[in-house]
Amino acid sequence: MTKKLDGKVALITGGTSGIGLASARLFREHGAQLVLTGRDPQRMAEAAAEFGPDALVLASEAGSLSDIAALMAQVKERFGRLDVLFLNAAVNAPAPIEHVTEAMFDDVMNANFKGAFFTIQHALPLMQAGGSIIVTTSVTNRSGAPNFSVYGASKAALRSLVQSMGMGLIERGIRTNAICPGPIETGGFNRLDLPSEVLSAIKGDISGRSPIKRFGTPDEVAKVALFLASDDAAYIVGEEIVVDGGISLVCLP
Repeated sequence: MTKKLDGKVALITGGTSGIGLASARLFREHGAQLVLTGRDPQRMAEAAAEFGPDALVLASEAGSLSDIAALMAQVKERFGRLDVLFLNAAVNAPAPIEHVTEAMFDDVMNANFKGAFFTIQHALPLMQAGGSIIVTTSVTNRSGAPNFSVYGASKAALRSLVQSMGMGLIERGIRTNAICPGPIETGGFNRLDLPSEVLSAIKGDISGRSPIKRFGTPDEVAKVALFLASDDAAYIVGEEIVVDGGISLVCLP
């Protein structure tokens, strides 16, 4: 097997669960040296045990500038450079507009948009020509979803950011692109603060109306992340690849 990331240093935020963890496994299989961030101590401990001492598994809040600066300092000390930056960390607090508080709004925007922007800013001194930046967006930036209005807006901001960064960084030889997942079977989705029967009904409804009739898997998204991280995507700049089984072609709730 050709190792598409052989010797490259890859930082995956939100890398201890779901899409991030699946991507970390695939990146390692293809020769990458890993830096993973997370917040949950148990999932971090499990990731550290799985990937061993060659990987850095670090606690980091996506929306904290001090955490971002500390993260990049540790990457520099350990590896001296960064080849792949996969901005996958995100938070969500679904609620109708009447129930959205300022704190909820700030938490989502800080982690999902502000954090991504400043992580790119702080990572750039470590990146050289040939580097790849990948941002996880969402189909909610394309289709209206009333209970996900803040989350969708944060992902739409990221979609715009990817286009701007794509133009702004390509002169340095750094490509910026996005992955736009639809409904993916992850722990994050299953941990939404909803009664189990409500969550089950939502999942059944989405699966029933999806052209492919199921949720996607983290591994299916990870394969697209590997493509964008590797030289296979050398001529792709500022794009958003939709990985959603076709559900963005139909109306979402």
